[in-house]
Amino acid sequence: MTKREIAAWPAGLAWTLHGDGRAIADGAVVAPDERLSWPRTVGIGMQHVIAMFGATLLVPTITGFPVTTTLLFSGIGTALFLLITRGRVPSYLGSSFAFIAPLTASAAEGPAAQLGAVLTVGVVLMLVGLIVKLAGARVLDAVMPPIVTGAVVMLIGLNLAPAAVGSFEAQPLIATVTLVAVLVVTAVGPGLLGRLGILVGVAVGWVFAALTGGLSDERVDALRDAAWVGLPHLRGPEFRWSVIALALPVVIVLIAENVGHVKAVSAMTGRNLDAVAGDALFADGLATTLAGAGGGSGTTTYAENIGVMAATRVYSTAAYWVAAATAIVLAFSPKFGALVFTVPDGVIGGATLVLYGLIGILGVRIWAEARVDFTDPVNLTVVAAALVAGIGDLTLTVGSVELGGIAWGSVGILVGYPLMRWLARWRR
Repeated sequence: MTKREIAAWPAGLAWTLHGDGRAIADGAVVAPDERLSWPRTVGIGMQHVIAMFGATLLVPTITGFPVTTTLLFSGIGTALFLLITRGRVPSYLGSSFAFIAPLTASAAEGPAAQLGAVLTVGVVLMLVGLIVKLAGARVLDAVMPPIVTGAVVMLIGLNLAPAAVGSFEAQPLIATVTLVAVLVVTAVGPGLLGRLGILVGVAVGWVFAALTGGLSDERVDALRDAAWVGLPHLRGPEFRWSVIALALPVVIVLIAENVGHVKAVSAMTGRNLDAVAGDALFADGLATTLAGAGGGSGTTTYAENIGVMAATRVYSTAAYWVAAATAIVLAFSPKFGALVFTVPDGVIGGATLVLYGLIGILGVRIWAEARVDFTDPVNLTVVAAALVAGIGDLTLTVGSVELGGIAWGSVGILVGYPLMRWLARWRR
């Protein structure tokens, strides 16, 4: 392909061949606008599918959302992300774990109201992306410093702890086998296998459950009757303020994940991508909005896929187009969706005991990387109050709206931190 032919393609859909297309020189990487030979690119794209599978499918499994619909909007969202960022940021948009807490807490309100909350989060994230695009990425640090971002991420993860424990207690033996498999594979698994600990653990737990009679007969029958090919189930949203208020704090998590992903790719490829941060946020917001409008779970950039890129040294966005196309194809298999829904409570409990903790630890990592000073009394006290409100699931009613721990904890840190920081200046 000549340079003139490449220039005729839309931005983000043109790749130059890296070297001979077969090998990567020592110390070199395959840049986002490069690719290896197409057979190798397809193989790496399939690795990205495997990497995102465990986490992306676990979210609808836990929340009750249609698996195939979630996959469909995940694939479409990834394609939109690659187009909007003009092929500069390699990323797969999988299901965001940050939505699990508000979706679980609002299950009684019904799926339509939950989708309305997902859509609203997406719209807000799009607006944030536009602001960052116009004002620059530094505006995020001013409005949401690491002390705030880390606290919100942490309380969202730890607020889910009772749900993980409840699932674990429902089938303790199956949950223990799953948990041990996750830990062992993560600790000793070589290369990519070690990064697929959750997926392997869920597979091991499912097989153990099948052998010991731990699968639901009703769900197994549904799997047997499901068609191999069919349309994903689409559903429209409705809007209830009580459910939306529960989900809005997720915006902060999505901002942290997207900006963190852009910075990670920038560091690994040696390219300054700060100018694309706004585009990345807008793209994820659009993907989440579409998912909420059609019946899928909200999306985010995936650390699992960063692991694949780090292991292969291939950052080509061509591989992500392969992954997106594969997800869309799988979305048209009801049999596949029914298989995922046979995963029993014990397997979910064993996996989420790790996963929810990882979300909480991500907040700690944000603090550590930013070197947040916890000898500062403002940092210490405001975060302490917000975390206990979130972890204890403080639930209060304001008018006709009932708000839970994530909402109160997030409001506490978002409002309390700048207010206390302002008051602290007067003391000096």
